[in-house]
Amino acid sequence: MNNTPSNIPLLAVESLSKKFGGTTANDNITMQVNKGEIVGVIGPNGSGKSTLFNLICGTFPVDTGVIRFNGKDITRLPTAAIACAGLVRTFQQTRVYRVMSCIDNMRISAPTASGWTRPLPPQTDDDAMELLSFVGLENKREWRAGELSFGQQKLLELAMALIARPTLLLLDEPTAGINPTLINGVLARLKTVNQKFGITLLVIEHNMRVIMNLAHRIYCLAHGQMLAEGLPAQIQNDPRVIDAYLGRQ
Repeated sequence: MNNTPSNIPLLAVESLSKKFGGTTANDNITMQVNKGEIVGVIGPNGSGKSTLFNLICGTFPVDTGVIRFNGKDITRLPTAAIACAGLVRTFQQTRVYRVMSCIDNMRISAPTASGWTRPLPPQTDDDAMELLSFVGLENKREWRAGELSFGQQKLLELAMALIARPTLLLLDEPTAGINPTLINGVLARLKTVNQKFGITLLVIEHNMRVIMNLAHRIYCLAHGQMLAEGLPAQIQNDPRVIDAYLGRQ
C-alpha cells in the first residue's frame, strides 16, 4: 500500500549525475513523479534515458544526487530492495526466462508475504492467469517464453512486472519492436494499468504518437541533461525539443 503523503512526490530525483569514464551520461537531473501519474521520458538516442532508469532502480551506482521513493532515500539501496519497496521496471530488450513456460515466468516473478522467498501462496497461479489473460497470452501459458514473438515477450514481461504488485512501474520503450497494428492495444493496456490497477507509470518511449497520447507530463533529455518538461502539447511545440530531435542541439 502506498502511504506517501499527498504533498510528497512518489518519486523524487534530485541533482542526479553519472559518469562512465570521461563520458557524462546524466548531468544534474532533477525530476519528480506524483502518485497516479503517467510521466514520459523522451530524448534522442544516447541522451541518458536508460541510464536514468538504471540509476533509479539501483542497477548502476549513483555518482552524485539523491533518489527518494515514497518519501524514503533509496539512493544506495540494492536493486532487490528497491523492487521489494514497490518500484519495478521492464527493459528495452526483454528479460524473460526463455526456456521456461509463460506460467513459470509468472511464478518466478511473483512475490510472497516475505518478499520473493518460496513457497508461493496458493493464489499465485490465479493471479498469474488473470494477468496473462490481461495481456492476451492465456492460451500460450505453457509455451516457452522463447517461442513467443518479440512483441509477445514484451507483453509477458509487462505481466511479470505487474504480478510483482508495483506502486511505480518504469517501462523502457514498451512499444518498441511491436507490430504497429498491435500498438493501440498496448496503449490501452497501459492506460488500464494506470487507471484501474492504480499503478503510477514512468515511461521511456520513442514513438511520439504513443507518448503524446499516454503521458500526463513529459520530460525531455538531451546529451544527458534535462532539456524541457511540461504537458504533452507544450513539449510537442517546444523549439528546444524540436531542435534536439532534428540534431541541432
